[in-house]
Amino acid sequence: MTERDLRVGVIGVAGGWSSEALADAIAERTDYRLLVDMDEVVFDIQAGRVMFGEVDLCSLDGLIVKKVGETYGPDMLDRLETLRYVADSGVRLFSRPQSMLRLLDRLACTVTLKLAGVPIPPTMVTESSAHAADIVRQFGTAVLKPLYSTKARGMVVLTGDDDRLEARIRDYQGEGNPVLYVQKKLRLPGRDYGVVFLGGRHLGTYARVGAGDSWNTTIHSGGTYEAHDPAGDLVDLARRAQEPFDLDFTTVDVAESDQGLVVFEVSAFGGFRGSREGLGLDVPTLYAEFVIERLRNG
Repeated sequence: MTERDLRVGVIGVAGGWSSEALADAIAERTDYRLLVDMDEVVFDIQAGRVMFGEVDLCSLDGLIVKKVGETYGPDMLDRLETLRYVADSGVRLFSRPQSMLRLLDRLACTVTLKLAGVPIPPTMVTESSAHAADIVRQFGTAVLKPLYSTKARGMVVLTGDDDRLEARIRDYQGEGNPVLYVQKKLRLPGRDYGVVFLGGRHLGTYARVGAGDSWNTTIHSGGTYEAHDPAGDLVDLARRAQEPFDLDFTTVDVAESDQGLVVFEVSAFGGFRGSREGLGLDVPTLYAEFVIERLRNG
């Protein structure tokens, strides 16, 4: 089979830069372009078909899962279950849905990292607002994190000396966060790192440098990307963190804290923007070439 015979689709968001760039990179090499928005997919369980327009996704040679939705939420788990059926029908998926399922829920990711012996910030989980308030007081300053979010969206910083602490926590629960994921706010040097892997191989590391008035470094909060030449122990830690998930492409968030190196999370989908702006890497092209090589060589 030559690359021109391959039919490879991209699960993503129409109009999204990374999704469109990846679909373009595949099309340049195969003459076949299919960008699949999961909002428009119909899973006919009885017939065993997963249809996007006139295309049965189960008939493709491969699918790259870039994004299964514009916002994180439990519905993403259902979409990945649909893609799990596609994978079990014989289509090669990059990355496998079974791998991604353990990353969408922040707690599932944290548990996997803990079991692998990867250092993470002190974290406690409870459904009790009273216990959560005690945890914040113990930590001094803490971050409440939704179980489904990216780029620090929905996160709230709380301090133990807040007179309305428990009331604020109850309000947070009322906003759709019944499970309270409470993480100690560590002292960071105003930057953290995105360590990029393709097929388990380290492609590079970029720094996210925070804006002076923000507690986090995300681009959503005004941060910027810079190239970074990491020490070997940082890359080794990130490699250990991503190994249990068996992802084809991912970015591991690592920070140098006052308690040493810690991992915040492993990304289910991995961002392209940090690699492009911080490292000058054309990840869509690299990823497309990786996928085609794997499909051609079995």
